[in-house]
Amino acid sequence: MGIRGLHAMFYATDAPRARAFLKDILGWPCSDVGDGWLILDTPEAEIGCHPSQKLFHELSFYCDDIEKTVAELKAKGVTFTGPIKDAGFGWTADFEIPGAGTSMVYQPKYGKSYDVVPKR
Repeated sequence: MGIRGLHAMFYATDAPRARAFLKDILGWPCSDVGDGWLILDTPEAEIGCHPSQKLFHELSFYCDDIEKTVAELKAKGVTFTGPIKDAGFGWTADFEIPGAGTSMVYQPKYGKSYDVVPKR
């Protein structure tokens, strides 16, 4: 197949702050394609398709160790909107992206094609 990647967008009320968060706090390398418009090189990705009565798209992030990741992000000043919780598919925590709303980071309970089911 000709498709070789995924391009995702955050629509933000304060795009410069959101871009800075993704670049500086999450540490993603990027290319400035002009006027501060950053295209960030993200780590690996996956896509789920869930049933819904409403059409929408959602971006979340996954990690190998939720407690360590939350602690690292908090140390960088990231605000979390609640505690780590068990969501069935994994352990989740919601956090604020400045100028772009909230997102979720989670440690999946399911295995990836290249590893085993993570333990918490």
